[in-house]
Amino acid sequence: MKSHVAATNRKALRDYTVLETIEAGIALKGSEVKSIRAGKINLNDSFARIENNEVVLYNTHISLYEEASYLNVEPTRLRKLLLHKNQIRKLLGQVAQKGFTLIPLKVYFNDRGFAKLELALCKGKKLYDRREDIKHREAGLEMRRVMKSRRGK
Repeated sequence: MKSHVAATNRKALRDYTVLETIEAGIALKGSEVKSIRAGKINLNDSFARIENNEVVLYNTHISLYEEASYLNVEPTRLRKLLLHKNQIRKLLGQVAQKGFTLIPLKVYFNDRGFAKLELALCKGKKLYDRREDIKHREAGLEMRRVMKSRRGK
């Protein structure tokens, strides 16, 4: 399965602990699809909510497509995510728990050419959790550096 990743939300992996991911379709207009293909999408500060048994995506900025003229839509409009009812019910039960939220991780095109969004059920990290992650990453880098220098001798 080959897919073209249009955008990733790197901030999400830093600020949240990802518990589960789910693939969702996005209800888009034609000019938005062309902007996404050009990579003009920003997922930073984006999140999703469940309203009236529908999942709605907030704060996702898709830049205007210049060639679309008057057919363009507002860049930060609310967008409906396409999921099965049982998936929405499951997410609703999980999000109802304190501290859980729905955060988009990446937008990509699947092998059929459809825009898909990887939605994650996340729990916010505390400051000390982030510091702990940084320590682990730096320790791993240091260990790799030492191992590389020993192999070179």
